Amino acid sequence: MRTTIDAQSPRTLLLTPGPLTTSDTTRAALGRDWGSRDDDFVALTARLRSRLSALAGASASHETVLLAGSGTFAVEAALQSLVPRDGRVLLLVNGAYGRRMAEMLSRLGRDHLVREWDEDQPVDPAQVDAMLAADPTIGDVAIVHCETTSGLLNPLEAVASVVRRHRRRLLVDAMSSFGVLPVEAGRLGLAAVMASSNKGLEGVPGIGFVIAESAHLATCAGNATSLSLDLHAQAAGFRANGQWRFTPPVQVAAALDAALDQLDAEGGVAARGLRCARLHAMLVDGMAALGFETYLPQSLQAPIIVTFRDPGPPFDFAALYAALQADGIVLYPGKLTRAPSFRIGCIGAIDETDMRRALDAIARCLRR
Repeated sequence: MRTTIDAQSPRTLLLTPGPLTTSDTTRAALGRDWGSRDDDFVALTARLRSRLSALAGASASHETVLLAGSGTFAVEAALQSLVPRDGRVLLLVNGAYGRRMAEMLSRLGRDHLVREWDEDQPVDPAQVDAMLAADPTIGDVAIVHCETTSGLLNPLEAVASVVRRHRRRLLVDAMSSFGVLPVEAGRLGLAAVMASSNKGLEGVPGIGFVIAESAHLATCAGNATSLSLDLHAQAAGFRANGQWRFTPPVQVAAALDAALDQLDAEGGVAARGLRCARLHAMLVDGMAALGFETYLPQSLQAPIIVTFRDPGPPFDFAALYAALQADGIVLYPGKLTRAPSFRIGCIGAIDETDMRRALDAIARCLRR
């Protein structure tokens, strides 16, 4: 996993929600040109679809639909393709990415209801239960698994149990958690899982994908209001000839295949999750020693990205950001609506040596 840009300069560490630091092997896979209709690329596409469905434990019940674009493209495609035009969606929101889904549905003209919690509060399954019992017009429920606004991990399994008991469909934005934490679409009966080629999978940005329940997807012709984001049509195209309907990001697909090889070699999702948990513990302990407090209690925190409270003057995040960037280390500003903050990620092709480098650099900056 260790890489360098050259003999003198260490590689850039992207400690953000994404794009993320990638390995030499992943970047090397970008070097080949592929014909999008060639047999070898068609085979690569089929392999990606199969591998991603298997990662979700859903090879028998779901199929993966690949799209060119960011993870946001995949979320918007799922909302308009899998939700009937006359349907109603319950959105479970406790951060910016849940609010983004509400904006998508508003622009799509789809009826929806928003239940919002504070950014430091998880979704409450009991309240979801009550809302579904009270409103039989709700057909779909949508949730963000790890809300990277704060780094909070929502109780996916408990929410899925409630939604399944009420015989509704659950759509899960697993953008940052997929590949790091279990997202078992088959066992949990999820209607869809939306994720992307970078983040937990450690590929490069450029592919969003939806792992959709095949039986439901087959009923969704005509739901989409967009030509290019129509999951039903793209799935039909993959089944017919194995090809993308529009120009695919061929090098990104090859890099994702290489990244999945590395995930397998590491020991799969469980092993990657343990590595991220070690980095998370190291980060939190190191920042506490420097005087920083986490926004969330550890019981709610995913080992993916951590939000730290801005302690106020004389601390200046902009100055810290600029100094670290000059050292090849990139953090992320906060996205909270109620508290000044900043974020540091624990995912990507990084290890303990990288995290120690980042913590040492932060300590130097603070001394200056």
